[in-house]
Amino acid sequence: MLQAARPVQSWLGDAQTSAALKERLRLTQQMRDFAVTELALPDNPSYRRFADLQRRAVVWNVVAAQPFSLSLKDWCFPLLGCVTYRGYFDEAQARQLADELRTQGLEVAVHGVPAYSTLGWMNWAGGDPLLNTFIRYPEGELARLIFHELAHQVVYARDDTTFNESYATAVGQLGGARWLASRASQTVRSEDALHEQRRKAFRALARATRGQLQRLYDEVGESTPPSPAQLQAKQDVLRDFRERYSTLKVSWGGYSGYDLWVTNANNASFGAQAAYDAQVPAFEALFEQQGRNWPAFYDAVKRLAAMPPDERNRILGTYTRKTETNGG
Repeated sequence: MLQAARPVQSWLGDAQTSAALKERLRLTQQMRDFAVTELALPDNPSYRRFADLQRRAVVWNVVAAQPFSLSLKDWCFPLLGCVTYRGYFDEAQARQLADELRTQGLEVAVHGVPAYSTLGWMNWAGGDPLLNTFIRYPEGELARLIFHELAHQVVYARDDTTFNESYATAVGQLGGARWLASRASQTVRSEDALHEQRRKAFRALARATRGQLQRLYDEVGESTPPSPAQLQAKQDVLRDFRERYSTLKVSWGGYSGYDLWVTNANNASFGAQAAYDAQVPAFEALFEQQGRNWPAFYDAVKRLAAMPPDERNRILGTYTRKTETNGG
């Protein structure tokens, strides 16, 4: 990836670069500047280069969970700490691990990842590059992804995937909304609004299903195996989830962007999704409390990241409850 990456200006000056790619690269540089001037995100080499990996994902992440739990298996590494996934540059290796975990009785999901952050550690070598895996995303999605990944360079809490990903997702959502409102065309805003409407409806359905599964799993507990009735209850929840998704698809005119995820949905995929959205409302509420001031918001998140996990989760929980009380 590092060897394939070249400065954006080099791609723009290359006669072999297509006009469509040049247009997208120019757009990313506008977003990159916007991230610095409007969102107070780092001004460094990241996303000033582009690499074509000639494949659909940069890494493949493996996530796993017990059959009656939404808690994801941890993997721990030097420097990075513990995370609830294991990533591979080689898809075959990821799927080999997935097969091994299934033989252990775990529910497993493997998903291709379009981008990831090195937390600023690789800025000395040119930083995290733009990639072909996401360069052609719709404008709103592209902005949210770039802002999300840059946010990881500002705050990172060791051993807390949900905190890190929910915070970065909130930055992507809030920053993306600001980009769309001030820089995007009406056509782009309309297209993105439709996309967001569908995304929020799907996330709400998945969140409701997670709640149903969690209540069932709490009832079963960890000390005794599930009864036949509880096993059936789990299958009923998943069947209801798929039926409700089918109803959503009809209302969307047959849009099928979530079909593969729904087909393969299990504890691992529900747990992984929770890491990216479980605490987003709390971070959005914290942003409002800080007067929508980005440096003040980042400072507040850094203070949370420095706390013991139980304490920061307790505080974030108060923001979530405030959001619910206010109808958010």
